[in-house]
Amino acid sequence: LCMVFLVKSVTISFNMNILLTNDDGYRAKGIHVLAEIMSSFGDVTVIAPKKHQSGMGMAVSLGFRQVAYKELPEEGPGTWSYLDATPASCIKYGLNFQFLEHKPDVIVSGINHGSNAASASCYSGTLGAAREGALNGILSIGLSLDSLNPDADFSAVRKYFPEIFRNLLATDPKKPGLYYNVNFPGIPADRIKGVRRACQGKGIWVREFREWDPERLRHHGITPEMLGQSSEAMVEPGEKLYMMVGDFQDDPTNTGQADHHLMAEGYIAVCPCMIDSTDYEINEQLEIDRNFAQ
Repeated sequence: LCMVFLVKSVTISFNMNILLTNDDGYRAKGIHVLAEIMSSFGDVTVIAPKKHQSGMGMAVSLGFRQVAYKELPEEGPGTWSYLDATPASCIKYGLNFQFLEHKPDVIVSGINHGSNAASASCYSGTLGAAREGALNGILSIGLSLDSLNPDADFSAVRKYFPEIFRNLLATDPKKPGLYYNVNFPGIPADRIKGVRRACQGKGIWVREFREWDPERLRHHGITPEMLGQSSEAMVEPGEKLYMMVGDFQDDPTNTGQADHHLMAEGYIAVCPCMIDSTDYEINEQLEIDRNFAQ
């Protein structure tokens, strides 16, 4: 059975230090809406990627390459800057500079343009940033809206996320490695049915590689430039261009508590996740321990 995620009326006074990032880049509408929402809870610091970093997971910008950083005093609310790097790298930068002496109280990554439910969570740069925060012992939340439209309707997030956030703070178990994956359906606020505790849904993508077609991007209101690419594709002799836009194949073992199923029914899905991916049950069953003669 699907358990109801109880959104309590919490009357705690907050004056928090909040670090925000995303994987859509600092220009995306979602992170500006998020900064507005979170500014009511305290001081907001935004360190976002310079350009799109979707699908980067928890990747970091290693390899001794140059990483550009720039302050953005014209942006607000809060203090804004960009880093030409992955979302997890943006969190690392904040913890190495702006929050070197005192960690932020909370990290929120998003609002992502597109769902990060089910298997998408495995690849998500939005959640990669949340995992980086959890790795450092900071309460972290990845927040997504199931719409790729650059001018998406965030009214449901504006209306319901503040109470969800208060609830997560009030019930925070201070468990190391814990972070939350919060997904909103891509529907207006007045069509949201409620909030549900969720589990990560199962499924895979099939027929993932399609021939490069900028018109498919424009159908979603996206241009190649938004992804850090040029409209005029540079192709070397013998190359063929593809894009990854597969079809999701649902797993028949999913229950009604699967996050993507709940979203399809009009519910906000809240899934608690852990950095530690060890299967402790199987670990107890393994019979491989040996001592070797030295």
